[in-house]
Amino acid sequence: MPRTPEIFERVANAPVVPPRLPLVVTLTGFTDAGGTVSSIVDYMREELDPQPVAVFRNDALLDYRARRPIVTFDQDHLSDYRAPRLELSLVHDALGQPFLLLAGYEPDFQWDHFVEILLLLADELDIASMTWLHAIAMPVPHTRPLSTTVSGSRTDLIQAHSVWKPHTQVPATIGHLIEFRMSEDGYPVVGFVLLVPHYLAETDYPGATLAALDKLMTATGLVFGLDDVREDNRDYLERIEDQIARNDELARMIQGLEQRFDAYMEGERGAAAREAAGSRFDEGDLPSADELAAELERFLADRRGDDDLRF
Repeated sequence: MPRTPEIFERVANAPVVPPRLPLVVTLTGFTDAGGTVSSIVDYMREELDPQPVAVFRNDALLDYRARRPIVTFDQDHLSDYRAPRLELSLVHDALGQPFLLLAGYEPDFQWDHFVEILLLLADELDIASMTWLHAIAMPVPHTRPLSTTVSGSRTDLIQAHSVWKPHTQVPATIGHLIEFRMSEDGYPVVGFVLLVPHYLAETDYPGATLAALDKLMTATGLVFGLDDVREDNRDYLERIEDQIARNDELARMIQGLEQRFDAYMEGERGAAAREAAGSRFDEGDLPSADELAAELERFLADRRGDDDLRF
């Protein structure tokens, strides 16, 4: 029988981790609307220089055929092999405040064992809280502030930031299991689900990255430098608005999203209005993601020579 590898290894000469740090979890997985989590992982690794404490082993957790490593072919030889990374690291924010970051890919295998190990590490390192996030596509307009659905044990954050509160069953991510197990163990836990405009879900949307980082700062007290992300978002929105301004049908569809979103938000402001408007988006009255994406694609098909966004 083949040997089953241990799923992680401690890093030799790892930095000393102070007790009572917040843990931030950013794992890319089966849903990542707007490239939100991927962008945050890149931001943390490129801007904040994480120092690994524990490294999880790909041979135990990764399906290589589903997420193949990257090799660099340099004319007549291979010059680089870049495998996915899943690491628990010590990181410092823009003010030098330390926190722990679990970042990388969502494990394909051994979810229960992975979470057991994470709980052991959380206990050993005496973490203060856990905050995680992911992003899903929703029929909402990009012209309104990005909304969130919030879960966990931190009722103050749920009450203040959870706009959409469905009662439903959804396919789980590893983040859900981490939240569930850590809540059972009594940790202060919060999970943010970013509700990304469905017609932007297949693009790298800097606005979603901004909103996600803002939620992380709110939950943890950490501070991140966001000037570059804000500039990227301004450029992105300018290109979107330019495309919408040249397509009346697309503009009408987004106006419809705005009207329904505003009606929903107005309904959330009072019990009487909630009863009349319902407690969820009436998706039957909204253009579907396929319809809106198809309209954007038809518009862009006539402009392939221009430097437009691809939806």
